[in-house]
Amino acid sequence: MLISPSAMAHRLRIAQACDRAAAVLAGVMPPGAALALAWRDGRLDDEAHGSTPGAGQALRDRASAGLARRDTPAPGERLHVWRSDDDFAVLALAWEGPARDAAEERAWLRLAECVVGSTLDSALLQAEIEDLEKSKLLQQALYEIADLAGNELDLSQMLQRIHAVVGSLMYAENFYIVEYDAAAASMRFLYFVDHQDGFVADPSRTYRHEDIPNSLTLALLSRGVALSGPSDELSERLNISHDPTRGPESLDWLGVPMLRDGQVAGAIVVQSYDEKIGFSEQDRILLAYVAQHVLTAIDRRQAKVQLERRVEERTRELQHANRELQDEIIERKRAEKLQLALFRISELAGASESLSQYYAEVHDVVGALLDARNFYIALINDSGDGLEFAYSVDEHNGVRPPRKFSGGLTEYLIQTRSALLATRADIDAMAAAGKLTNIGAQAHSWLGVPLFIDDEVVGAIVVQSYSPQVSYTPHDQRLLAFVAHNIGNGLARQRNQARLRLAHAELEVRVHERTRELAELNEQLLSQIAERMRAEQRLTHQALHDALTGLPNRAHLLDRLDESIQRAAHGDGAAFAVLFLDLDRFKLVNDSVGHAAGDRMLVEVAQRIVATVRADDVVARLGGDEFAILMRCPEGVEAARELAQRLQGVLGQPMWVAGRELFPSGSMGVALWNRRYRTGEEMLRDADAAMYRAKAQIAERFAVFDEAMREEALRSLDLEADMRRALNNRDFHPFYQPIVRLEDNVVVGHEALLRWEHESRGLLRPNVFIHLGEDSGLIEQVDWQLYEQVIEHLARGGEGYVSVNVSPRHFRSVDFAERLLGLIDAVGADPVRLRLEITEVALLDDAPRTLRILRTLRERGVLIQLDDFGTGYSALSYLHRFPISALKIDQSFVAGLHQGGGQDSLALVRSILALAATLGIETVGEGIETEQQRRTLRELGCHYGQGYLLGKPTPRPEGLAWL
Repeated sequence: MLISPSAMAHRLRIAQACDRAAAVLAGVMPPGAALALAWRDGRLDDEAHGSTPGAGQALRDRASAGLARRDTPAPGERLHVWRSDDDFAVLALAWEGPARDAAEERAWLRLAECVVGSTLDSALLQAEIEDLEKSKLLQQALYEIADLAGNELDLSQMLQRIHAVVGSLMYAENFYIVEYDAAAASMRFLYFVDHQDGFVADPSRTYRHEDIPNSLTLALLSRGVALSGPSDELSERLNISHDPTRGPESLDWLGVPMLRDGQVAGAIVVQSYDEKIGFSEQDRILLAYVAQHVLTAIDRRQAKVQLERRVEERTRELQHANRELQDEIIERKRAEKLQLALFRISELAGASESLSQYYAEVHDVVGALLDARNFYIALINDSGDGLEFAYSVDEHNGVRPPRKFSGGLTEYLIQTRSALLATRADIDAMAAAGKLTNIGAQAHSWLGVPLFIDDEVVGAIVVQSYSPQVSYTPHDQRLLAFVAHNIGNGLARQRNQARLRLAHAELEVRVHERTRELAELNEQLLSQIAERMRAEQRLTHQALHDALTGLPNRAHLLDRLDESIQRAAHGDGAAFAVLFLDLDRFKLVNDSVGHAAGDRMLVEVAQRIVATVRADDVVARLGGDEFAILMRCPEGVEAARELAQRLQGVLGQPMWVAGRELFPSGSMGVALWNRRYRTGEEMLRDADAAMYRAKAQIAERFAVFDEAMREEALRSLDLEADMRRALNNRDFHPFYQPIVRLEDNVVVGHEALLRWEHESRGLLRPNVFIHLGEDSGLIEQVDWQLYEQVIEHLARGGEGYVSVNVSPRHFRSVDFAERLLGLIDAVGADPVRLRLEITEVALLDDAPRTLRILRTLRERGVLIQLDDFGTGYSALSYLHRFPISALKIDQSFVAGLHQGGGQDSLALVRSILALAATLGIETVGEGIETEQQRRTLRELGCHYGQGYLLGKPTPRPEGLAWL
């Protein structure tokens, strides 16, 4: 029978332990004595033996037979049998030799029992240590497989590394991986290594059922369950015909499917050709577990490859488009540069004061387009028999004097009426052919184009290079041709301008006389128009302004309001508001000191208001003692409130009227623009109503017409007042929800949840008042009231721990740890029974300070639990840095375990539990509401649970002492 390498190693350790025990016992036996040991372990299918050198086969058989005996050996039988309490392990000792008295023999048996037991226990402990090491290797292997999917390796390299990883866990010298397409009933060998089979796998080739009908691998893929055993026996059991092309028969064959969403997506197969090496059920389980991780790694790798391929294709497309765009940009820049040069030349033709300046500025323009360090403009002289060099800049020919027509390149260019681009070799060849004569310094590259005016050649424009590093191209020729065309036009304009100057001089005299006559007539008309406009402005101002204060009146204000409403309604105007101001006790001023004094007071108030508002705000007098301000307020009501405060301060300053010192004041109402407004009258009406509400107020004589906001503010004020009273009355209490060990449903602790016993609304949960508490700063006082009650309950005794939630704002306080420990010490509570639940935000808000606080608490025994794990950063780094004792899996993941397939939540929870197990951190599943959720979490390895299924929050839980 074939056994796995792990079982063989275990058996070898037990046999060696038996031999060591026999050797030790032989040292305390009389001369000539011999003994034999037989051992059977529940983990072995066979026995382990040990004996002294003098023991015969009969003695060993007697020890082996003793393993099966259930009766007690007779006195003098020289056989002793030990059994474990559960019969899992049996040890038999047989001996022979000189007789000893009963006491000596009993002492020797006790010694034998101790020696054999300690030796075998040591061997078993060593086996357990090695099993733990194997578990560690398995975990490392799975991490390495997962990591391989993200490495920059091709598929074959990744699978080769996976093979090495699997080989570190079990015997896998002969190993292959196949990919299966169930819809097409075909497979591909992604990876194949076999020391006996010469088959060479081609990952690009696809095998269908009809291609290899007698394949054990296809049988495995079709059935979707693991297969193991000798290959010939498997073939016979599965009715698969013998096929010599299938490769050599293996003495043990093990294949497991890779499943994707319950469907077969491939398989992993290992084979053994060694009769001493086989595969056990443990190997099958291990390989099946590894197979799913390998499939995940392959899927991730293939998805990454496909993504990289798509990215690469898209990148190539973008690069191609970018190159085309860059070429287009370069071409457009060239065109723009050329166009600007042409515009510049056109401008120079009319703006230059002289031809020499014009030529110099043209040279600068040409130099911006191409290399023009050596540049000249040649023109045919007036007699038409030679050249004049109107402009010349040259490294070798500083001055170019006029010359009669000769055989030079310039004359050749003018004669042929076409541009010429020539290298030194071209020039020498033309000279050798007699077409021209070399004149002056020898250029390495020469480029010239003719100048035309009305289709007549009048000269040439030339650039040349004396250096091999600068050579002109056809593109430069096209540029210079464009420039030459515009220079020709410029020269024509220069000639035409010279002819026009004389005509302009005569025309200017006539124009000057006529202009003088028109100016006198125009001056008379302007005087009449100005007088009429002033009259119209006076009438308009009187119709739209208050006669007493000079401010805009109601009509003017309503017009401006209607304009602002129309602009704001169409989305192109800024937010605005109307502030309605009414002077307090103005009638008393009129009645006491007279209407004239009241008018002077109104004028002074108007001046103060205008001096206070912004320049673009509109201040109007509506009549009597009522004023209105149309103001921009993009900041909202605060801008109006700030203006009202400033007006109160300005109006409150004393003023002297009719010999009396008066202290005016005003009540103000505000109407903010809203889409419900259609006319200015509506806004003015609401502002007036708000003003009357302000008059009814005692403290702040300012009100905003916004009923919804007022009601909300009143409700918030009421609730805040209730919170302050509740703090004084100690109406905040903890409710305790049990935390249960999932293995045996034993309550190990509780979480303290905040509740408010409201005087009129009953029991309130935190979501009703927590935001108001945060905004007002009262929540810290509420938390400390909760902490005091929890610590007092702990001090009364009981069992289990209690966890409390800590807001991130507590960690901003430097004395949080000292204050909390002070509460514990004051009542004599056990700090070990208190745990703090914090969120990831609290850890990362001020990491150094938080770490110091947590270490201080941990030193006193207060443990830290990370709440809602998985919903924030979920970074591995801070689990190492901070003293975290437990992770609480967020209830959203627990709820998603069995919703919509639950694969994402299941994978995430499994990853969290694996991470916690690796770091030695406890795990608590939150929000368990069904038995199915509890069972799934327990099977996944979650230690503890919390939720309505396990217990609801109550004010007095079991396990805590109460007075």
